[in-house]
Amino acid sequence: MSNSIPELRQSLDDFLRQQITVSQLCQCWRSSDVLLTQLPPQYRAVMENILLRLESGSMFTEESCSFSQRDLITELHTWLDKAHARLQAI
Repeated sequence: MSNSIPELRQSLDDFLRQQITVSQLCQCWRSSDVLLTQLPPQYRAVMENILLRLESGSMFTEESCSFSQRDLITELHTWLDKAHARLQAI
């Protein structure tokens, strides 16, 4: 499965509406191989870092650990904006 930027945005919206779990969100993002091959390798590293923190934080109540889900979702939105801009520049 390969996910595009609109599909990844939709996954964030679905997560915020509690229609998918953290695990499902991370699986969706990690399956975006075609998108990631079009971007420099640093994009994958940054994305994976955010996803790992999101998964780690999901073991606790939403804001009880050092990783705020809200902040991490904002970081994923920022990542998508930058990835989109990078792809437009190519």
